[in-house]
Amino acid sequence: MRLFFVLTSLCAVTPSVHGERIKDLVSIAGVRTNQLVGYGLVVGLDQSGDQTSQVPFTTQSLKSFLKNFGVNLSSRTNLQTKNVAAVVVHATLPPFVRPGQTIDVTVSSMGNAKSLRGGSLLMTPLKGVDGRVYAVAQGDLIVSGFGAEADGSSITVNVPSAGRIPNGAIVERGVPSPFTYSDRLVLQLHDVDFTTAKRMTDTINAVVGPGQAQAIDGSSVEVITPVDPARRVEFVSVVENLTIEPGESPAKVIINARTGTVVIGQHVRVMPAAVSHGNLTVTITSDPIVSQPRPFSAGETVVVPRSDIEISEEGNRMFLFRPGVTLDEIVRAVNEVGAAPGDLVAIMEALKEAGALRARLVVM
Repeated sequence: MRLFFVLTSLCAVTPSVHGERIKDLVSIAGVRTNQLVGYGLVVGLDQSGDQTSQVPFTTQSLKSFLKNFGVNLSSRTNLQTKNVAAVVVHATLPPFVRPGQTIDVTVSSMGNAKSLRGGSLLMTPLKGVDGRVYAVAQGDLIVSGFGAEADGSSITVNVPSAGRIPNGAIVERGVPSPFTYSDRLVLQLHDVDFTTAKRMTDTINAVVGPGQAQAIDGSSVEVITPVDPARRVEFVSVVENLTIEPGESPAKVIINARTGTVVIGQHVRVMPAAVSHGNLTVTITSDPIVSQPRPFSAGETVVVPRSDIEISEEGNRMFLFRPGVTLDEIVRAVNEVGAAPGDLVAIMEALKEAGALRARLVVM
């Protein structure tokens, strides 16, 4: 009963304009999507289906399909239907979906079909990881890509070998969720942070009541909820709209060595260090000359190679990092030297090796 009265009082709580909502920081354990996949046939193609001589499983599937409708073909029958394609159908089953609802499906060619444009998917069971059928797909495909050929030339726009069927599958079985029968919920943080977990626990207990929330670890907070499903939904709606100030992320320097991108976190600090970084440029130019022999001589005209080599070195100054240097000072010092992103990568790696960089260096 105590939780019921708490809920009535929470309706008047106005979320703070500062911080972030709990619903943007966590997901509820057990409330998740599930992947479905199936194998089927697309028919009605305009001579753009599988070449059955090269894709034998399309012929086998077509024979099995016809056999289910009483059409028995000899094993020696060689089907050459170019308006059929073998496809893989996959979909995502949302949480709390009920039998009779519809979901979108994506259809992709398995063989060498050139295009699925204009095709229709035949009834295809979609199975989950446990092997059970959760939905059945069927319908006309929507394909955004197309291709054309003429006199040995061809053009293809987007991907014509894949398409979608909006609301193309009917759900036949739902997935049980602990949300419907458990009196406790676990809020899972997207980013592991003990400070955020503690602040979230304190905020929920301050609004809902002492002892209603308990931090399990740095990524999970357990919350006691009402037993009645209707009250549980109302309770979760209030909790997920509470706002907290997340904990600040640890000091990191993210380096993408391929693109030269460097991202420096707010709490990065540099201990006393002196840095000097200069670029050595070597330029080689080739200017061949033609050697012409004298008239009426026995000589031959030849090309004589001639190369010029020039070496230049930028006179970049040395700059000094004092104790406790902030992010703004790091960027200003590097910019004064004129270092490019690639140079900054080398500087940060050298500072880490010297033990002067107080941050985690992440190289991608």
